[in-house]
Amino acid sequence: MTMTQSITATFTNLTRLHTAAKRDGQLCFNNLMHFVTENMLSKAYGALNRKAAEGVDGESWKSYGENLPLKLKDLCQRLHKNCYKPQPVKRIWIPKSNGQERPIGITSLEDKIVQQVLVWILESIYENDFLGFSYGFRPKRNQHRALDAVYMAITVKKVSWVLDADIQGFFDNINHEWMMKFLGHRISDPRILRLIKSTLKAGVVDQGCKSRTVVGTPQGAVISPLLGNIYLHYVLDLWVQQWRQRHARGEVYVVRYADDTVFCFQYKADAERFQKAFSERLADFKLTVNQDKTQLIEFGRFAELNRRVRKAGKPQTFDFLGFTHICSRRRSNNSFTVKRKTISKRQRGKLNSIKQVLKKNYHKKPVDIGKWLKVVVQGYFNYYAVPGNTMVLDSFRTAVIRMWIKSMRRRSQKGKTVPWRRFKRLIEYFIPQARVMHPYPNQRLCV
Repeated sequence: MTMTQSITATFTNLTRLHTAAKRDGQLCFNNLMHFVTENMLSKAYGALNRKAAEGVDGESWKSYGENLPLKLKDLCQRLHKNCYKPQPVKRIWIPKSNGQERPIGITSLEDKIVQQVLVWILESIYENDFLGFSYGFRPKRNQHRALDAVYMAITVKKVSWVLDADIQGFFDNINHEWMMKFLGHRISDPRILRLIKSTLKAGVVDQGCKSRTVVGTPQGAVISPLLGNIYLHYVLDLWVQQWRQRHARGEVYVVRYADDTVFCFQYKADAERFQKAFSERLADFKLTVNQDKTQLIEFGRFAELNRRVRKAGKPQTFDFLGFTHICSRRRSNNSFTVKRKTISKRQRGKLNSIKQVLKKNYHKKPVDIGKWLKVVVQGYFNYYAVPGNTMVLDSFRTAVIRMWIKSMRRRSQKGKTVPWRRFKRLIEYFIPQARVMHPYPNQRLCV
């Protein structure tokens, strides 16, 4: 799908919207619906995941593409006439590593198109307002940028205490009234606000039973990450910025990715006062702290020495974005560093999922299995290949190879398996070696 001249003009207008929002941080926009055009809807359709699951409408990306211009024309007319009504979200449950289940919402395809256009419009405004320590679901930011920020704060700045905080069921407990109030600070277009409100209250279909949506926004919806960022911008980010300027005695650093946040403090007293104020702040907006995933620990360059003097043992560790962070020392010069290794539960869960797939595909050719394993292992390395984590990745690779060998041996009851020489060539060709793909931030950013 090529970008037409009118689509280019539409995105140029969004750039102007972004510039206007940046020029005046108090400007409230009252005419945004004219950005919703057939060309913008067409661009949104092209940006969707082509292999996503079907919602309650039963439409796939391919099936909706039949007679696409007529469908988008009708959709655009319904939007501008206020006749558009979002369909309920289809809810499915996926298992978590702790044995519980997490709800995921599957939005109908037409609603995904509308939400994608809304995301582009809202991003043009709010990307100027979001603070620098917010990394989740933003353009040109990702998990590794957040991990780099945590690494640099602990290794370079005066950090001795870390509060690893998590909000209990954040996306399921977003208060709709507060959400609309926050949006009203920058948006006064009643049609856009009505569209967002109807999206929040579209309802849920769970195993054939439809229910109303009173609070929360469905995880998995296109617009949910951005709405979550807007909600936490007013609930948490602006408040944290003021708190550390007014009440902190020492240095305070913040790194937030969605609802998972790491707070770094110079003094323990600041950390304890903040932890109490943080819980009270969330309670004011109908949110609670997840006590199982929130902890205040002594961590940093001086933690090891201070705990040794008090005979308190080694510094504790904390988990953030899939990595366990550990106080460590470099072998070269014995200087302090933060070692990051894959969370053990995450690695075991990934290996178990690979094992289950291998069990179901004994009958497939070794080359086909090898192609699939190459994609899976390389994708795993693309995220977890950070300095200090190579040994863990090597153990992951070894475990994958052993499972593959075991599955090959079970292909035949007569003991006819792939010869070792051939299998060794398959391993060398398909299973990639572990190597660092994300250098230390101070090395990567020194240019």
